[in-house]
Amino acid sequence: MIDCKQEPGAFSPVIDRNRCEGKGACVRVCPVGVFAVDTLPKSAREGLSVKGRIKGVVHRWQQALLINAERCEACGLCVSACPEKAITLARS
Repeated sequence: MIDCKQEPGAFSPVIDRNRCEGKGACVRVCPVGVFAVDTLPKSAREGLSVKGRIKGVVHRWQQALLINAERCEACGLCVSACPEKAITLARS
C-alpha cells in the first residue's frame, strides 16, 4: 500500500514547465491519476525560458499536465520519479 501523507487536495503538484520533457514517469507512478501527458496549451508556453522553449519544440510540446490535481495525496512518488526534477509539491 502507498503511504500517502495528506488528505486529497491539501497539496498540489507544481510542474516546472522549463524542465518537463513529457516522459510520463509521473503518470505511471501516481496512484490517484493526477497527471496525463498531452500537448502543452499555447497559453501555458508564455514566459518560458529559451531553454524551456527549445525543450518544448524538441519534445513536440508534450508535457505532464495536471488533470486531477485535487486528488493529490502528497505521496511524493511523482517528485521522486521525474527524471528532470520538474515536479514539487506545494500546499494548496
